[in-house]
Amino acid sequence: MTTAALIVAAGRGSRAAGPMPKQYAVIGGSTVLARTMQVFSSLSDIDIVQVVIHADDSALYDTTASADAKFLAPVTGGKSRQDSVRLGLEALASRAPAHVLIHDAARPFVSAETIRAVIAALSTHAGAIAAQPVVDTLKRATAAGVIADTVARDDLWRAQTPQGFRFADILDVHRRAAREGRTSFTDDAALAEWAGLSVKLVEGNADNIKLTTAEDIRDANARVQAEMSETFETRSASGFDVHRFTDGDHVWLGGVKIPHTAKLDGHSDADVVLHALTDALLGTIGDGDIGQHFPPSDPKWKGAASHIFLADAARRVRERGGRIVNVDVTIIAEAPKVGPHRAAMQSVIGKALGLSPDRIGIKATTSEGLGYIGRQEGIAAMAMATVTIPAIAAVGQRPAR
Repeated sequence: MTTAALIVAAGRGSRAAGPMPKQYAVIGGSTVLARTMQVFSSLSDIDIVQVVIHADDSALYDTTASADAKFLAPVTGGKSRQDSVRLGLEALASRAPAHVLIHDAARPFVSAETIRAVIAALSTHAGAIAAQPVVDTLKRATAAGVIADTVARDDLWRAQTPQGFRFADILDVHRRAAREGRTSFTDDAALAEWAGLSVKLVEGNADNIKLTTAEDIRDANARVQAEMSETFETRSASGFDVHRFTDGDHVWLGGVKIPHTAKLDGHSDADVVLHALTDALLGTIGDGDIGQHFPPSDPKWKGAASHIFLADAARRVRERGGRIVNVDVTIIAEAPKVGPHRAAMQSVIGKALGLSPDRIGIKATTSEGLGYIGRQEGIAAMAMATVTIPAIAAVGQRPAR
C-alpha cells in the first residue's frame, strides 16, 4: 500500500532563525527542512513526499529541496497549520495513498524507528501518533500565576509528529471541519478524535523535539556538528570532462542553455560542467564514473539532460548516509562568457544537490590561446566535490537507518 509523507513547512517561526523561517535555518550544513525531508525520503516505507510551503518561500524551497524522485512539487499552505495540512491532503488526493504521515518540518530528528512504528500501528487503528509520556509534575495556575492545584500526570502524553492516518479518513475529516468552520484544532489527532476515529499512541523518542527558539537552533546545530565529528569522515574527489565542438547554435553548461556559434558534441547534451561534477561526486564514494552508470552505448541516454546524471550521483551519496558539503567547478574555454550565467548554473546545480549558492563555486578561465581549448576546438571542465559520510561506510557496510 502506498504511504505518503506530508511535511508541513508553511509557518513563519522567524523568532527562531532571525530574518527567515526556522525551517530554512541551517544546522550542520543543511537546512532544517532538508534534513526532515531526507529522513522520510530515505526510507523504503515512504513512497512519496509532499511538502507544504508558504507562498513567499518558493525561492528558499528551491535551494533546499534535492532532486529526489519521491518529492512532489510543493503546494502552498493556508493561514493556519490546519489549513495547510488540508491543502496538502487535497494535493495528494489524486494519488489516493492508503496512508499518510503528517509531520512538522521543524522536527528534523525524528527517527526511522518512530516513523515505522506509526506506520505499523495503522494496520490496526485508523490513526497513530508519536508521543512521549509526561514525566514532569504538572501544576495548574490561577490567573495571578499562583499554583491552584497539582494535576495527576498518569495517562498523560506529549504529542509529537509524525501523526499517521488512513488517507481517505483524515482527508474527509479535514474537509468536514473546513465546511463547519471548525478551525481551532491544534493537531491532526485532535480532528481525528473529534470525528470519533481510534488513534493509537506510539511511544516516540525524546530526541524528536520541535525546534522553536533560537536556542533550539543553536543546540541542534551543535548536536549535528558533534555527531558529524565523531561518526563521519570527510571525503573529496575530482572530476574532469571535455567535449569537442560541432555544428550548432548553443552549448549546455551547468544545466544552462547558452547561445554560441557551435555546440558541444556528445551522446547526451555534452554538458562538461555537470559531467565533471557527476564524476567528482561518484569519486567520493568510489562508485565508478558517469560512463559506467550511463553508458554512451545505451540509446536511452541519447540527448539526455545531464542534470539527471548529477541527481543520480547525489542520490548514491545520500543512500550511503552521506551529505554533500560543497562543490566547485572551473570551466576552461575561450568562449562563451560564463559570468552572465553563473547564478543560473548555481540554481540548477543547487536544486539537483540540495545546496545553497554559497556552496557552489563556478569559475572560468581561458587557456591563453594554447592547445585545443585555445584553438576553440572544445570546452573542458574540472570539478571538486566534498562530502561527509558515515565512517562505517569506509569498511564497506551500509549505515544504519
